[in-house]
Amino acid sequence: MAEPGEFTRRALENNQIDLAQVEGLSDLIEAETELQRSQALSLMQGNLSDKVESWRRQLIRAAALIEATIDFADEDVPTDVTLEVGELLKRIQKDFLAEINGSYVAERIRDSFEVAIVGPPNIGKSTLLNCLAGREAAITSAVAGTTRDIIEIRMDLNGIPLTLLDTAGLRMSDDTVEKIGVARALERAESADIRVFLTEDGIIPAGLENKPGDVILLGKQDQGNGVSGITGNGVPELLKALTHELGNRASHARSAVRTRHRLAMENSNTYIQKAVNLLDQDADAELIAQEVRCALMSVDAVTGKVGVEDILDEIFSSFCLGK
Repeated sequence: MAEPGEFTRRALENNQIDLAQVEGLSDLIEAETELQRSQALSLMQGNLSDKVESWRRQLIRAAALIEATIDFADEDVPTDVTLEVGELLKRIQKDFLAEINGSYVAERIRDSFEVAIVGPPNIGKSTLLNCLAGREAAITSAVAGTTRDIIEIRMDLNGIPLTLLDTAGLRMSDDTVEKIGVARALERAESADIRVFLTEDGIIPAGLENKPGDVILLGKQDQGNGVSGITGNGVPELLKALTHELGNRASHARSAVRTRHRLAMENSNTYIQKAVNLLDQDADAELIAQEVRCALMSVDAVTGKVGVEDILDEIFSSFCLGK
């Protein structure tokens, strides 16, 4: 019987694909929306791998220039390589910065953006969630405090992966369970990508700040400037606003899509910065070369040239038999 991901693992072991491409295939298998599929396909086809190979060649060039001054000090080789090495390292650092910043958005695309519906009790949060989900996902009641825990609904918003969160009504309460629910609501609302505030007067709840992209609406409004999950008033406008904001954020995604990729680049960048500092200090070439070699090893971790065995089993556990 074939093991999960056996053929893909064979391709990896025979250097037909690298670890980043394997992760792309894994993401493609689990993709639920068009944006996730497109991002996974890009990773699987080697978009990130090509960038890593470019950084690798530049680091090898930098290391070769430095080590030439060590190994062939008595030969006719250029001794002042500081300028070219410095330019190579700073160019890589610039690429790293762009990739690292874009990786946070790419990771949200992979895992799904979170939009929390927040507000006081009986303002229509659960009803709005049900309206957006197209089904009775949350219990609705005229009794305040019905929602105690976080209810999560996954949606495909024009190709954008979205997780809607229905949270407990924010209010002071002596009920122990409701107090826990309110605390969880505040915590998830704070970490969500976007908050949809349903209010009675346009003022958001105390303890939360209005962040870029947040939406503030009057709840239970059957017409005019507000939203109603019962009549659908304001729902198309809300969906349009969410699509615009999340689409704009998604446009800033880069090739690196996992925390592992980001950490490898950050580690490599740390070594590069040490090498740049040593260059500025006119330090011994041996010290500079060592930092560049460490930077090369760190960036190699992205494609699995080093440090691969500890994560292979986790990746292939989600694959179909034999794939």
